[in-house]
Amino acid sequence: MRYVHLAVLLGFAAFAPSPSTAHNNHRSAKDAKVLILGGGVAGVIAARTLHRKGVDDFLIVEARNELGGRMQNYTIGVSGKQYTIELGPNWIQGTQTGNGTANPILTLARKYHLKNQYNDLDGSITTYDYNGFKDYSDLLGTSIDQFTQVGAIAGERVKTQQVDLSLQSAYGIAGASPKNIYEAVCQYYEIDWVYAQSPAQNSWIASAWNNNFTFNTDMGGFSEDNNLCTDQRGFKIIIQDEAADFLQPQQVFLNSVVKTIAYSGDGVTVTLEDDTTLTADYVLCTFSLGVLQYGDIAFKPTLPAWKMEAIQSMVMATYTKIFLQFEEKFWFDTEMAIYADMERGRYPVWQSLDHAKFLPGSGLVFVTVTGDFSLRIEGMQDSDVQEEVMEVLRAMYPNTTVPDPVAFHFKRWNADPLFRGSYSNWPPSFLPGHSENLRATVDKRLWFAGEATSLKYYGFLHGAYFEGLNAGKEIAKCVEDPGCTGRKHLNSVVDASPYPFVSITL
Repeated sequence: MRYVHLAVLLGFAAFAPSPSTAHNNHRSAKDAKVLILGGGVAGVIAARTLHRKGVDDFLIVEARNELGGRMQNYTIGVSGKQYTIELGPNWIQGTQTGNGTANPILTLARKYHLKNQYNDLDGSITTYDYNGFKDYSDLLGTSIDQFTQVGAIAGERVKTQQVDLSLQSAYGIAGASPKNIYEAVCQYYEIDWVYAQSPAQNSWIASAWNNNFTFNTDMGGFSEDNNLCTDQRGFKIIIQDEAADFLQPQQVFLNSVVKTIAYSGDGVTVTLEDDTTLTADYVLCTFSLGVLQYGDIAFKPTLPAWKMEAIQSMVMATYTKIFLQFEEKFWFDTEMAIYADMERGRYPVWQSLDHAKFLPGSGLVFVTVTGDFSLRIEGMQDSDVQEEVMEVLRAMYPNTTVPDPVAFHFKRWNADPLFRGSYSNWPPSFLPGHSENLRATVDKRLWFAGEATSLKYYGFLHGAYFEGLNAGKEIAKCVEDPGCTGRKHLNSVVDASPYPFVSITL
């Protein structure tokens, strides 16, 4: 196994055959029984599941030079003071309560001795505005209560089959709409910082179940805790090392960008950007929702209308962490800080990595922006973003001479053609039928999986894990029984009540 382990850690670069010669290594006339497009959590777990079901005739096709998908890290810092930071997922969200069910991401973290630490997101916070320190920490507790309240009302609406609305509507109905910048930033911390979109862009009902099924043990959730990964190997090590347990080098093609996917009742043909073709009986697409929406990959024939509606009805949100390193720490001693600005969403949530629990002495702090503000800064020069961030930091510390950072970095997730955003989010107009159609099979051969296809856990790493697990099980059944029909779909997602007009067009 040492051979495979090294192959995974080195990105298979030294061992992987070229796609054009791969068919010589397989038992059938096709390149594989199953092609898995994407080597993130869903793709790797689907492959592992196939392996455990006795199906090893598969290939993972990954566009990047390593496995891990959005689990990406970066080395930041001046010489002699460099650290690994997480650009994508950073937390194990919902861990385990007592001897209850463990989050599968936590299980992998334990298996590979990932260094992670409980992050006190609610109790270790300092609050600021544009004049410096200002104590409005009591409003944070109120904001938590308000989110719980609107979630409870959402539960009642489900019982009575009432329509979904936005979280903004929910707060208005509950009499909890923010009245000032302090209430607004506390609401941001509960909603935008989690879902990467504003209350107006979030489903009221789906956000409630998405939260409860992960964090509320009474609803089958794991726990209320979030653990921050500080492992200097990078968070991705858990999925790369898991892959090393079962993958052979010839089962993975890296640096292989998919251009087209042709499918029919007889199988699938995938064409890469270099015009290499790969054939299989089944294909599992684990691309991000953003990639599917953007149209970077051509499907032949074009996807049916019900599938396109499902893809285009969900939202790919953007969540941006902006990292700064300073020679010495001068900021808050708590784990977190919140900054209230006249402009909602302007560099509001700060986290210290130079903390006894995380990376003490690192000189690292990061600030998070989301949604439309993330898209805004992606269109700016790094130097201009740094200038704005420093303006806020200096406003938070008006009596301190705040130096310029010695290192600065953030990733442009929306602009990355391999992702087109950070993770999916459920808008008010997205219905459970859309979710069913998003994960449904097309013509028995074309499968889809990823965090976006998870009804309960969209947006979460464990959502990607469970979707990869389920897809692997179902595809394995189809390999054994070619008569399988795959996942069902709805031809139309319809309103519960008829519209008041017979026609609204000529």
